[in-house]
Amino acid sequence: MAKTKKKKPSTTNKILVVDDDGQMGLVLQMVLHETRFELDYVNDLLSAEEYLKKQQPLAVILDNKLPDGYGIDFIVYIKQRYPSLKIIMISGFGLAREAALEVGADLFFEKPFDLDDFNEGIEKLLK
Repeated sequence: MAKTKKKKPSTTNKILVVDDDGQMGLVLQMVLHETRFELDYVNDLLSAEEYLKKQQPLAVILDNKLPDGYGIDFIVYIKQRYPSLKIIMISGFGLAREAALEVGADLFFEKPFDLDDFNEGIEKLLK
């Protein structure tokens, strides 16, 4: 029996933002507006899951508390299915830092975060 290769989604210069706070999307757009990255937005984990089935961005910027679950749990899902995908968690709860990094987040920023530090972290992570 011949094996069929599953077509891998192409990687672009896109970053997926998963956050239910529209203002955070605007802040991230302002921070990254002069970079080579293009942002796509979804506001819940189900939409993020569907997005990732169709496209593979360079990174996911993920809030922790979302309407349909927790970003920390979604990190595990991402790492199982897309192990090379970079994950940046943002959360208003600094206590989530250790858990997020332990399950696979590459960077963690506590809200509110320094915009220059955020931009620098993304550039280093995705260079």
